[in-house]
Amino acid sequence: MSLDPVAIRQQFPALSLSDDGQPRIYFDNPAGTQVPGSVADAMRDCLLHANANLGGPFPSSVAAGRIVDQAHAAMADLLNANSSDEIIFGANMTTLTFQMSRALGQKLSAGDEIIVTELDHDANVSPWLLLARDLGLTVHKIRLDTETFRLDLDHYASLLNDNTRLVCVGHASNLLGTLNDIPRIVEQAHAHDALVFVDAVHSVPHMPVDVQALGCDLLACSPYKFFGPHQGVLWGRHQLLQSIEAYRLRPAPAGVPGRFETGTQSHESMAGTTAAVDYIASLASSGDSRRSRLRQALTEIREYEMQLCRQLLDGLEQIPGLQVYGITGDNLDQRAPTVSFRIGGVAPDDIANALAERNIFAWAGHSYAVEPCRALGILDSGGVLRVGIVHYNDSADVQYLLDALGDIAQKP
Repeated sequence: MSLDPVAIRQQFPALSLSDDGQPRIYFDNPAGTQVPGSVADAMRDCLLHANANLGGPFPSSVAAGRIVDQAHAAMADLLNANSSDEIIFGANMTTLTFQMSRALGQKLSAGDEIIVTELDHDANVSPWLLLARDLGLTVHKIRLDTETFRLDLDHYASLLNDNTRLVCVGHASNLLGTLNDIPRIVEQAHAHDALVFVDAVHSVPHMPVDVQALGCDLLACSPYKFFGPHQGVLWGRHQLLQSIEAYRLRPAPAGVPGRFETGTQSHESMAGTTAAVDYIASLASSGDSRRSRLRQALTEIREYEMQLCRQLLDGLEQIPGLQVYGITGDNLDQRAPTVSFRIGGVAPDDIANALAERNIFAWAGHSYAVEPCRALGILDSGGVLRVGIVHYNDSADVQYLLDALGDIAQKP
């Protein structure tokens, strides 16, 4: 393993901040990561030197166009897309999913069926439920096995039929960390000529995500979850994107990806996204191309993060009354390093408040994962306390968290 945690942490200005003498310990990463200085610099440079709309012959517009092209190319490398034309930028993953649901809805009619899951973030559930309501579609949900914290893929197979038009599934759960077998899900959906939309927001920061290997048709992610700015990105197969009519203004580009990038985009966020991708690539020790360096770096990131995840899970097992919701034991290769739990009768909000007193940042509640919280019977009782590890965390962070949780569990 070639990652240097000390050198990595030095690149993130936020990691040096403290409050009343207490360093900030970031375990709120599943809700959004901190950024390296290079990302902030790229955004600042865009605003100061390329603050113009596209298509003009003058230098600032030419520079803005170059930033937009570079961002599409960077995300194509990160996701192993066939072409940068398959990359669509938008405000965020949720907005892009709503947009794509309405575009795809033009090809659907009453009686068609959509499959969602009991494991997904609501951004990959509600857009499809609302589309179904408006068009008279039928929605099925793949059951979450609440004992194993995995999707019931036998149940999924039973839901597929010749009326299935779309399967919407997450690559990794933002609440439980579960990794889903996307190639298997895709293969079975394609056997019924159904499209597959994948929410990869929670997997892209933690491992190589290859749209060719996954086999899906559409995939969405969020740069602010992988050390970039608030931004959404959607990948789609070129032929599919060309076949879908986009809701756009009449003067807007007719080709892809421009037909889906409505209005003026956040060019500074695109510049930051490129910088975030380049930052990840810079962690690789070798590689002939950015694409190969990204794969190597993310492979090493996964190895490092899962070592910390094992430290965390081993420590949580020692805390009386603490229950982890998610895969543990010898199957950590089937999860992301996001861990949710409850402590006895302590409300998750109270745990979050107690951690905040020690300047440990973590979220309590459902984290927009309404379906899994409902399936687990914890939606109406405060959800869970969720902590998420990324590669700028270290072993000392994990131990500090474990010590704090141990103290919380011992209090009346």
